[in-house]
Amino acid sequence: MMIRARTLAGLLGLIAVASVATAKPHPIPVKVVVVAMFELGADTGDEPGELQYWVERDHLDRVYPLPAGYHAVRMNGEGEMAVLTGQGTAHAAATIMALGLDPRFDLRHAYWIIAGIAGATPERASLGSAVWTRWVVDGDLGYEIDAREMPPDWTTGYVPLRKARPFEPPAVPLEGQVHALNTGLAEWAFNLTRATPLPDSEKLKNIRAQFDGIAAQRPPFVTIGDELSSSTYWHGKLYDAWAAQWVSYFTGGQGQFVTTAMEDTGTLLSLKGLAQAGRVDWQRILVLRVVSNFDQQPRGMSAADSLAAQRTSQFGAYLPSLEDAYAVGNVVVNELLSQWSKYAGATIGADHPTPSKP
Repeated sequence: MMIRARTLAGLLGLIAVASVATAKPHPIPVKVVVVAMFELGADTGDEPGELQYWVERDHLDRVYPLPAGYHAVRMNGEGEMAVLTGQGTAHAAATIMALGLDPRFDLRHAYWIIAGIAGATPERASLGSAVWTRWVVDGDLGYEIDAREMPPDWTTGYVPLRKARPFEPPAVPLEGQVHALNTGLAEWAFNLTRATPLPDSEKLKNIRAQFDGIAAQRPPFVTIGDELSSSTYWHGKLYDAWAAQWVSYFTGGQGQFVTTAMEDTGTLLSLKGLAQAGRVDWQRILVLRVVSNFDQQPRGMSAADSLAAQRTSQFGAYLPSLEDAYAVGNVVVNELLSQWSKYAGATIGADHPTPSKP
C-alpha cells in the first residue's frame, strides 16, 4: 500500500509540474497604444515616418512580431505600445483587428492615440497645427460620376450611397461610415496640450504666405476639429468645399471639417468591433492629426501643379508635422503613464456625452 501511495503521489506531482509548464502566461497589460500609419524605412536611425520618433524617444525596445498584421508591435517597460498599420483603410483595419485579438496583450484598459500627419483646409488650420478630433467621416463610400457628365445644378459628381443626388436629405450613414468619438476625452487632451510649443520657421511662413484662408497665416497651434478619412488622396479647392459639406451632411451639422487623412475609418471600425467584443474601451480613443500640407493649391497655381509639388514637399511641412505629432501626443502619453492609478479605472470624459449621430 505504501508503494502504491508513493507511486500515486509521484504521478500527481508530475501532473502538477506539467500543468505549470503548460500554463498560459498572463496577457501583457497595455496602458497606451500609439497608432502610426507609415514608416519610410527602418523603425530607427534613418529618415523618419510616423513611427520612428515614438520608438526612439520612448525607448520602445521590446519587439513583438504580429504575423497577422502589417508590422511588429513595439513596447517599453512602462506599458506604452506602438503599432504600425500600413497605409490605407484596409491595412489599418486588418492590423488593428490582428492586434486586438492577439491573446498576448490585455488592451481592455488601454487608451489609444492615433497620431499621424494630415492635409488640412487653410480655413481652419495652419501648417504644423495639431488637431484633436471629435468626428471621423468616411469619404470613400458613395456613388460617383465624372464631373464632366454631372447635371449643371450639381456641385459635385459624388453622391451618397442610396441617394439620387449630392447631399440629398436625410443623411443615412452606413455602419462604420461616421464615427463619433468621446468628446470629453478630446477636450481633455486639447486642454492638456493647447499650450504645447510648436516651432515656426521662415520656410513655413513663406509657404503660408501663398495661401488664402482664415487660419493659413497663423503659426502652428493646437485645436479641435473633425476629419474626412479616405484612401483616395484628393486635392484642390473644389474638393475642399466638397469635404466641408460632406462632413457637415453626415454629422447633422455637428462636425466641422479640418483635416483629411487616409486610414482612420479602418482603424476605428476595427476598434468598434473589438469594443463590442469587450477587448478594448471605445471611450478611450483619441485621434490626433497634424497638418503636413494644405488640401488645396496656393494662390495663382492650378490644382494639378500643386498636387505635383506636394511630391517634393514644396508646399508642405512634413518633418515639422512629425515633430509636432510627437510633441503634442507625448504630453498625453506621459500624463496617462505617470498618473495611471488615476486614469486606469475611470475613463476620461465618460461624464461628457458622445455626439449623437444624425
